[in-house]
Amino acid sequence: MDKAYQVIARRWRPRQFNELVGQGHIVRTLSNAIDSNRIAQAYLFVGPRGTGKTSTARLFAKALNAEGGPSTTPDNESETSQAIMNGSCMDVIEIDGASNNSVEQVRSLREECQFAPAQCTFKIYIIDEVHMLSHAAFNALLKTLEEPPDHVKFIFATTEIRKVPITILSRCQRFDLQRVLSDKLIEHLKWVCDQENIKYSIEALQIIARVSGGSVRDALSLLDQSASISSDDIKSETISFMLGLPSRVSSIEILEKTLKGDVSEALNLFDTIINRGSNSET
Repeated sequence: MDKAYQVIARRWRPRQFNELVGQGHIVRTLSNAIDSNRIAQAYLFVGPRGTGKTSTARLFAKALNAEGGPSTTPDNESETSQAIMNGSCMDVIEIDGASNNSVEQVRSLREECQFAPAQCTFKIYIIDEVHMLSHAAFNALLKTLEEPPDHVKFIFATTEIRKVPITILSRCQRFDLQRVLSDKLIEHLKWVCDQENIKYSIEALQIIARVSGGSVRDALSLLDQSASISSDDIKSETISFMLGLPSRVSSIEILEKTLKGDVSEALNLFDTIINRGSNSET
């Protein structure tokens, strides 16, 4: 039986800090912390969806648990590194805050913290969407978060920083991930297309970058979908049809007629595009 297909967004997840797209300020800070051995007990990654919060958390966990001690360039092929990146390492525990948000679950986590890691240097808890924890769960976590055992580190990720209590924020080092600029996103899409042997037009990648709104994951998902529809030959017309966007030619025609003062004809063209199912907002 053929191996199950893995989507592009997962297949090309960063494996080292230098592969993170558009987050150079965070890479520098975390790398310096590792090199100078100034590793805090808790970190909080904040940012819009798809900008690399979970990927950064896994990379940081892998760097802290590198063979021979924390390193900014851990061996990708080691058993520990591979286990951390695919989520199967027993000492790097990934928790979904939305479905593990009760005070009882946090109390169980506190008890587990006391046990030393089985195979790694640090036992690391990555809690995604941490803002979903209940108020009681946050309170139960406070003491452990402030003074955890030396072998324990916490990494939190959230898209809703305003929902995280100030008492939690004050115990964490906060890092804000930015939306990726279009130019950097397009360059990354070009690189992925080259790796995947996907043909593309620059106009098509520009549309993907614009629609994804600075989210690398969304951009790669759109690229994957576009490649499937177009048989690995992505053109702007294919993207526009897939997303319900007006074609470039239609948009230019509407703009030209508007500038010439022919508003009635411009509105007729606009009405025709809408009736064909295009999305006027994009």
